[in-house]
Amino acid sequence: MKLLEKIKDPVDLRALKIEDLPHLATEIRSLIIETVARNGGHLASSLGVVELTIALHYVFATPRDLLVWDVGHQAYAHKILTGRAEYFSTLRQAGGMSGFPKREESEYDTFNVGHSSTSISAALGMALAAEHLKKRQRTVAIIGDGSMTAGLAFEALNHAGSMDRDLIVVLNDNEMSISPNVGAMSAYLNRILTGSTVNRLRHDVKSVLTNIPKVGDSVFKMVKRAEESFKGFVIPVGTIFEDLGFQYVGPMPGHDLATLIETFDNINHLEGPILLHVVTKKGKGYGPAEADPALFHGIAPFDVASGRKPLPVKKSPPSYTSVFGRTLTALAVQDERVIGITAAMPAGTGVEMMAEKFPDRVYDVGIAEQHGVTMAAGMASRGLRPFVAIYSTFMQRAFDQVLHDVSLQNLPVTLCLDRAGVVGEDGPTHHGTFDLSYLRMIPNMTIMAPKDENELQHMLFTTLELDGPVAIRYPRGNGLGVEMEKEFRELPKGSWEVLRQGLDAVLLVVGSCVAPALEAAEQLALEDGIDCQVVNCRYVKPFDEELLQTCLEEFKWVFTFEENVVAGGFGGGVLEFMAAKNIWSARIVTTGLPDRFVPHGTPDQLRHDLGLDVLGMRKRVLDSYQ
Repeated sequence: MKLLEKIKDPVDLRALKIEDLPHLATEIRSLIIETVARNGGHLASSLGVVELTIALHYVFATPRDLLVWDVGHQAYAHKILTGRAEYFSTLRQAGGMSGFPKREESEYDTFNVGHSSTSISAALGMALAAEHLKKRQRTVAIIGDGSMTAGLAFEALNHAGSMDRDLIVVLNDNEMSISPNVGAMSAYLNRILTGSTVNRLRHDVKSVLTNIPKVGDSVFKMVKRAEESFKGFVIPVGTIFEDLGFQYVGPMPGHDLATLIETFDNINHLEGPILLHVVTKKGKGYGPAEADPALFHGIAPFDVASGRKPLPVKKSPPSYTSVFGRTLTALAVQDERVIGITAAMPAGTGVEMMAEKFPDRVYDVGIAEQHGVTMAAGMASRGLRPFVAIYSTFMQRAFDQVLHDVSLQNLPVTLCLDRAGVVGEDGPTHHGTFDLSYLRMIPNMTIMAPKDENELQHMLFTTLELDGPVAIRYPRGNGLGVEMEKEFRELPKGSWEVLRQGLDAVLLVVGSCVAPALEAAEQLALEDGIDCQVVNCRYVKPFDEELLQTCLEEFKWVFTFEENVVAGGFGGGVLEFMAAKNIWSARIVTTGLPDRFVPHGTPDQLRHDLGLDVLGMRKRVLDSYQ
């Protein structure tokens, strides 16, 4: 019987002998690898914290003691150890287990996450709540080194250090977030970890002391307990964490279970804020993931033996991300003002293509979207043309900077919002379904959404001809396979495009909804006798007011489709226009995402459920006509 089969919750884990735990770690890794190979998911980060997760649940009395995970990419072992091993196979599947900690899923999931750098703030809040409610519990935040590049983490450290409350922060240092880390904090941790003097002295001290007959081991353990005093001799006194009010412990080996458990046992009896620095290897235990942890951070299904994704049966169209990367590079060749900026996602956003050719004109700011946007505003204020490539869901973090630092000053910063709309198995924390609403309300902002990959390249070119801030939102995945025109052309500001003439109704459609709307219109004409005009509303702001007014006056039925929440979205803008122009002859039916968070599932499944595929659009029109 496998050890994992005995683990129904952490109580069963604590019944095991310490010497059994390495074998348990091997079983957990095997389950994670085979499940992610089948379903896709966040592999490398979860493999890197298996021993750390076992040690945490082994020492701390969860669920009374609270573990607060940051981002959640690394929480697969945590899910397996907390009663969910039997249905771990449903990971990221529609109706199955979430890929991130989710309070609705388990009492062991203490905080819903998906965006980085929230753990210390949330954990401090929980520790203070326990104090107010007079509950005895330990609160532990587990944060990756990549998440320490975000300002929120430093705000929380600054406050927690001054509060002098019981709080443990585990810094999981694997020298990566998704792509290799950037910034002074990463370099600082690396210096502590790899300093030759420190490591040599530690090794020499251990060798000498442990070879003393009978008393060597005891003396060495005593010296280890005096680690802080030893560290003071070889590292400048007053590390950044100590200066912030934390007791600093580490760096500790993150895959040595006995050491981890002993260390957690020790600090569990200490008071005040404590930061434990643990060094792990991303992708630990699976060769391909260790060799290329960035590739295996978030990966589609793959072959375990080779570590490779299945080859496509036929050549796929280029992804929107790759079209963005190639176009940005081409624009940089033409215009020396073009700058690329990303927040820890050079590969994920395609900015790395420009970085290969113009490394001095591309900036990875780390997980610091707020800083990246304001930095872009500073560049734009001095005549440059920065393109800030950030996933739609993460741009939400920089809303005030977009409004106050970019738009208020009407600066020519282009926001490139990858993964707009539903993104699939990562679920509600990663869907980009709010950007039209939170951007459309901002003065000076121009918003575009391409109907296909060819239009995307023209939109990127067009931004260089516009004065003021621009946002371009485009979906995850491959384009439609349309012909890519060789020469860039400008798309007149505010212009829409009639793609299909019709007599009975008009479909006003945004971005990724254009292609299914065209197909739905053809089916409606051929099978239902309803002749629909289809308009590509590629400018969500400003509107093509002349064309919109014509549509509202000429058609009895007007349908809007968008992959954004209905509240405050494109359809709402059409209704606002009608009210402003006092046009009430047309009947408007708006379709987008409902007033709820969309769960995880494949993009095709989700669009079907939301009525944003061909079948749903056709049904929407037919239901209105009946």
